[in-house]
Amino acid sequence: MPNTFHAQTSSVVLEPVAEYFKMLSEVSRLQILSCLRAGPMNGKDIIEATGMGQANLSKHLRALTQAGILSRQPQGVSVYYKIADPIIFELCELVCDRITNQLQKQAKEFEMFKDFIKNSK
Repeated sequence: MPNTFHAQTSSVVLEPVAEYFKMLSEVSRLQILSCLRAGPMNGKDIIEATGMGQANLSKHLRALTQAGILSRQPQGVSVYYKIADPIIFELCELVCDRITNQLQKQAKEFEMFKDFIKNSK
């Protein structure tokens, strides 16, 4: 995979990157993506799974679809949404792994501090 990200990358190139990450900066959108990991779902199913209101869900589904992360497939009177860009899950796993590592490191530091306090009594 070529490395297209470097220090002199123009704002014209970086703008879509920022927009893509902006799509992932909402907890509600991450909930939707998490639901759709199992497969396509219609709006009613997503509402039941997430507890979101209809208007809020519609707003997020529209944004994710416009960003190319989701696709929509009308089926009869329902519209089913599915992941159009499966690499999204690899990206989320990378972030989750990074956060897990940071939390584990922090937990070790707290344990060391706790031991220090206990031994200095």
